[in-house]
Amino acid sequence: MSTEEALKIISNETLNSIHDISVVTPSIYRSIFSKHALAHDTDILDEDKITNKILDEKILMCQDIQEKTSKSALTLSDNTSRAILAIQTKDESKLNEVLKETQNLRDEIEKLKEAVYKDELTHAYNRKWMNDNYLNSDTETFNASGILSIIDLNYFKIINDTHGHVVGDKVLVFIANQLRKSKENVIRYGGDEFIILFSSQESKESALKKLNNIRESIISKKLKAGDKSFRVSFSFGAYTFKEGDSLPDTIELADKDMYEDKIEIKKRITGID
Repeated sequence: MSTEEALKIISNETLNSIHDISVVTPSIYRSIFSKHALAHDTDILDEDKITNKILDEKILMCQDIQEKTSKSALTLSDNTSRAILAIQTKDESKLNEVLKETQNLRDEIEKLKEAVYKDELTHAYNRKWMNDNYLNSDTETFNASGILSIIDLNYFKIINDTHGHVVGDKVLVFIANQLRKSKENVIRYGGDEFIILFSSQESKESALKKLNNIRESIISKKLKAGDKSFRVSFSFGAYTFKEGDSLPDTIELADKDMYEDKIEIKKRITGID
């Protein structure tokens, strides 16, 4: 396993560890991160070098996106001018040519949107997509009404410890694909947590029923890791939010329901066997 892969695993484990801590100072975070790094026998003494490498990669990715965006904007501007001229001169051949180029440009823009808005592992939406599409600019308040459901995998650490993190990643991909059966927007919120945002036309009862049906379908399946098999499950909670409501407050209230659900589901599902 590369250092970068190990750091991703350690970061996720750290995020899971601090989930229930109301106040996390840099010292607390570092202490918990160091503990998980030690468990994975990962050296983080050369932190500056590791940080610079990660930042360099992110900067290169941002520069690439910026260059492609600028190129697309210039192409769109040029195509618009050519289309206007073709319409004015009634040049159907030139207009068809511009149309074809614009369609290709649209495909490029969709790829750029995916790079910015999709989680790299699961291809669910990421937090930036949620912020840009559901929140008011420069605030953490919703721009419309709906239902937020938070989903948290049960016994995910056991899956990673028993079958390895490669299998753990495959489980996250599997869960994301199953959650898409809701036909709603699925966001990977962090680690093994997902959010589903239901529209205001959906009732809370209907949303919970959909999630329960997906969970029961997952529980009935056995996943394979080599010659071994195991089960996965998740807990969920939901809260109906209104336009102007705070995202952190809404997540906290949905979290409360989720933890109550986790207590009940763990009485029934006691492990991954």
